[in-house]
Formats: sequence, C-alpha cells, structure tokens
Amino acid sequence: MSDALRVLVIDDDKNLAEAIAESLDRKGHAVTVATTGKSGAAKVAADEFDVVLTDLKMADLDGLTIVKKVREHLPDAEVYVITGYGDVKTAVEAMRLGAAHYLLKPIDMTELRAIVEKSAEHVKLARSNRELRRQLDERFGYEGVVGSGPKMQQVLRMLKAYAPTTAPVLIFGENGTGKELAAKALHTNGPRKNKSFVTMNCAALNENLLDDEMFGHEDGAFTGAKGARKGRFEHAHGGTLFLDEIGDMPVSLQAKLLRALENGEVVRIGANDPVKVDVRVIAATNQNLEAMVEEGKFRRDLYHRLKVGVVRLPALRERREDLPLLTNHFLKDLGEKYGKKPSAVADPVRRAFAGYSWPGNVRELRNVLESMVVLDLDGTLGADDLPEDAGPASVLASGPGGSGVGLTGGDALVGKPLTVVERYYSERALALTNGNREEAAKLLGIGERTLYRKLQEWKKEDDDRAAGT
Repeated sequence: MSDALRVLVIDDDKNLAEAIAESLDRKGHAVTVATTGKSGAAKVAADEFDVVLTDLKMADLDGLTIVKKVREHLPDAEVYVITGYGDVKTAVEAMRLGAAHYLLKPIDMTELRAIVEKSAEHVKLARSNRELRRQLDERFGYEGVVGSGPKMQQVLRMLKAYAPTTAPVLIFGENGTGKELAAKALHTNGPRKNKSFVTMNCAALNENLLDDEMFGHEDGAFTGAKGARKGRFEHAHGGTLFLDEIGDMPVSLQAKLLRALENGEVVRIGANDPVKVDVRVIAATNQNLEAMVEEGKFRRDLYHRLKVGVVRLPALRERREDLPLLTNHFLKDLGEKYGKKPSAVADPVRRAFAGYSWPGNVRELRNVLESMVVLDLDGTLGADDLPEDAGPASVLASGPGGSGVGLTGGDALVGKPLTVVERYYSERALALTNGNREEAAKLLGIGERTLYRKLQEWKKEDDDRAAGT
C-alpha cells in the first residue's frame, strides 16, 4: 500500500492554504483545498480523506465544527487544527473532540510535513482494520446471510435474537442452504466472537474416528496413539463448536455429547478424569430429527438440549424473490476473486435461473455463477457461458426456440404425470410474477386458494423427501 495520503486543507487564508498544499504536494500527497469553512465541511461529508487540516477561526464556520464533522463522516481520518491565537483552551477542546494535534501560526512547514508523514502509519493501520472488518462482516456477519424476502428476514430475526446469548442453537436446512454461514453469523455477532470457531462434520468420519476427533485421547489409549491429543471440544474452549450433520452422529456418541453439554466437561479416550470445557454448541442437519427421535435413531434428551434455539433455512426454491440479490452478491464476490468487473446477466439466463428448482440451493447457484464468470469474455453472462450440465441450461433449452422461459415452454414434460406438469407451470408462473400468488393464479387460470393449496402439498412432499420418509 502506498504511503501517499489524501489531504484536505481548510483555511480562509487562501495564500496559507495554497502554501500548505504546495508543501505537501512535493511529498507526493494528494491535496484538496477549501477556502471557506462551509465548503470544507461539504467536502468532508462528500469525499474520502486520510488527513484534514483546518483553521480554528474562520469567518463562516469554526474549526471545532469541522472536527466534529470529520469524526462523524471520516472516523479513520487524522484531523489537525491550526490557530493563530495560541488559544490553548480551544486547542484542548478540539483535541477532546477528536483532533490529533494542533499547530500555531505561522506554520513551520517542516514540522507540518513531519506531522502529516506520521499519520501514514496510523492511516495504513486504519485502512487495514476497516478492510478486515468489511471482509468479516461480508463473510461471517449478518451481511453474509443474503436475502430480502420474508423467509430470510425471519431467519435474520432469529439469528439476531440468538447471537447475543450462549444458548445452543439447532439449524435445519437442506444441503447448500448456508447452515455453516448462519452458524458463523451467530458466533461472529455473539459474546464469543474473539474466540475460536471450530467446525466438525459428523458425517465425515466413522464412529471411532469421530469419538477421537470430538473428545481427544490420552497417550497409549489405543494402538498408534502416541502422545495425548485434544479433541474439537477442547480446541473450542471459550468459543463455539459447530457440529454439522448432527443427524449422522452415532447414538453411542450422542450420550457423550449430551454429557458434555450438561456438565461442561469431556472425557478423552483412555482417560479417567474429565476435562472442563466452556463451549457454545451450534448444530445443523438436513434431516428430520423429530422423526429420527420417534424411530429411536436420535436421543430425545439430546434433541431437546440442542434445540434451545431453532433456525430453519428455506430452500432456494422457496425464496425465489432473493435470486436477483443473491446473484448480484455472488457476482461481486467472484469479480473480486477473478479480477473481473461484476458481470451483467442476460435476461434469458435470469429467466432460466428463476425457472429452475435449484436442488443444490445457494451453493449450487454460486457454483454455476463461478463457472460462468470463468468462461465469460464479454462482461455479460449469456447462454454461451452456461455449462451444458448446469441445471438452468435445461430450463433455458425448454423455452421457445431455446431462447427463454415462459408459460408456453416445457416440451420435456410430454409424457410426464399431470402433477409434474402442474408444478412445472405453477413454478414458472410464480417466477414470471416474482412470487406474486395472485398474479400467478391469474396466469394459470385458477383460483389463488387452489394455487396456495397445491404449493403447500408440494412443499410437504419436498419436506418428506428430504426427511427420507
């Protein structure tokens, strides 16, 4: 990062302001001059500056007001006040309001340059911290949980309610709906945000390895166990442990997990004495745990211990109104990743996106967009950029002449059951009306209540299918 600074000089003494500007220009800084207090205040509100130099006594606006505006609009900027009166009380007040230093007239240009140069390290650190905060907020804060529709707004309300607590939270959602992102949002916006966020996929390991990964082992606990090893619980001490795919955890380990939650302690494999841990547990699953409890596949006591807080993430097909927002969000991220300007999306592709069911949910959308961004050569994501094996490609091809999606498309449905055809055209109608059930029903020539009933039936079918029933 360059040490060149963006400097604003505010002084109604035009000659002095120009002299300061010239002196700093020679050091390679980008200097802007304002010769009235009001024009300076306007620039503070409208532009970005690293350093602001302002006179304390001006005819139309005093320097203290400028200091306040800098602190309001440019929190990371350094502000210095200039006075020709040696008014210590006013200078002290300026520093109380946020000024870093004050200078007396006549200005020693060598001293001025030295003071401004010292600002470079502070500004560099402030920029770095600001960028880090932006990245954290975007990826792990609420801002990363993208969605403006009613279902995602409900999700955000739940996350904001649970985040300030240390209560266990159980996140339900299909694969690809963003369960880990929601868990990170809970952690990052909670009291443990400065501690570890440890993840573990309960479906990725067999029972023995899962036990070792979660709880650790003592030296010689089993063949090959050389030296003691901490488990994920101990690594997460003071922070958060995210247990993904909790529904796949063997029943035998569920008892150990329950004990850890209730007693705040874990027992390593081969150990006699427990280890105290302070861990917030967030769990997630794509399975119907209530059904698993009834079938004896998941402990009832553990289920109720985990579901102190519950967040249900909707499938992407259930919140199609968020597709444009999600698309733009991912394109911005992917543009930064691949050094490309955010791409425009051709209308036929947007319609194909709206007409596709997205079984892989948000993850599938991002993967499709990433493939298209990599292939794109002209700045517009068109049909030629859409991989042939991508789901939306089949929707695009089903429209008239393969040029788009509409109520007259669907040649691929010939020979399909009537219920499949009904669902196809109902979803297309909803896509074309941006989720407006009344308008969609009119397009279909049916009553809104009929459409609503069918949507509920299809949702239940999807839920049952996801639960394996």
